[in-house]
Amino acid sequence: MEIILWLVVGVLLLQLAFALWNVRQLPLLAQPQHKPGDAQAEQQPRLSILIPARNETRNIGACLTSVLEAGPANGSYEVIVLDDRSEDDTNRLAVEAIGGDPRVTLIRGEEPPAGWIGKAYACHQLAEAATGKWWLFLDADARMEKGAVEAAWHAAQKQGDGLITGFPRQLTKTWMERLVVPMMGFTIGCHLPIRLVRGSSDARFAAAHGAWMLINSGTYKAIGGHAANRNNLVDDMALAREVKRQGYAVTLADVKPVVHMRMYHDAREVWHGFRKNMYAGTGRNPVLLAAVLGLYSCLYLLPFLALLLSPIITDWLVPAAAAYLLGVAIKCTTDRMQDQPGWLAWLLPASIACMVAIGVASWLSAGRGKGYEWKGRIYQ
Repeated sequence: MEIILWLVVGVLLLQLAFALWNVRQLPLLAQPQHKPGDAQAEQQPRLSILIPARNETRNIGACLTSVLEAGPANGSYEVIVLDDRSEDDTNRLAVEAIGGDPRVTLIRGEEPPAGWIGKAYACHQLAEAATGKWWLFLDADARMEKGAVEAAWHAAQKQGDGLITGFPRQLTKTWMERLVVPMMGFTIGCHLPIRLVRGSSDARFAAAHGAWMLINSGTYKAIGGHAANRNNLVDDMALAREVKRQGYAVTLADVKPVVHMRMYHDAREVWHGFRKNMYAGTGRNPVLLAAVLGLYSCLYLLPFLALLLSPIITDWLVPAAAAYLLGVAIKCTTDRMQDQPGWLAWLLPASIACMVAIGVASWLSAGRGKGYEWKGRIYQ
């Protein structure tokens, strides 16, 4: 066991070195070099902000308010909201938030046909209604900062085509949110060479966050849009991979200065949200899921358990403590990338335990044919 712990220490040293280098490769979303509303802004490509909304009573008003305050009032961008057959007050609250603003169009979505995932079909309908040269798919729980529209225009013009995406700054308040939500950035920072997202044509080096996806309309149509992966639960990653397969650029950028969000509000939402995506995110490959969960357990759970037992087996103390502290340093590195508080890193073993439990539950839900319930719909 002592030898295994020292091997873990060696692996974590390499992991820390990679994470420290990797998080510095994340480019900041390009910022405009002009003042809003000047002549240069008028020549920018027209932007369509597309918001799919299903049962978003809690979010839709604040989302629309932030979007309308984030850009100029000169009509140089449009906002299209699709009420995806909501069963609550989403439609009424959207109408109130729009308040007759000519920049916004509210449409009623159709039920997804057989073989379509609900959100993918909602985005498909939004794309059919959009008139802009660039489309920003924005989740209803996201909030845009002032100047965000100008920044998106500038980044789009600079890139030319393809996809620009990024992870919004995540607000976390409950314990389950704090333990689990930052693990998205942990996975990216530790295992995905960020430079290769833009620098490689290999679709395996792809990352995306569905809450903020800025895509050229021509690129979207050329790759078949959401229809190309209509039944994929992880629609954002499927779209990003398809963009790369077709030879277009994908940029993973630091978008935290222009957008923030609170994805979930309690432990139940965190559990169901991650359970829906985790097994699907591995391509429904149980061997790959088991390998990932096993690796994380060996690297981050085993040292902590050994540390707890070290008063009894004293030979474990030094390697177990070293491995635990290296894990904390890695988590602190990726948490800083996400603007998360540094003290969360000390709870890494609890975060890993939660991820393992959710991963197993995700696999069991698929294996037993129960599927996943999300916003009133069942997905297999």
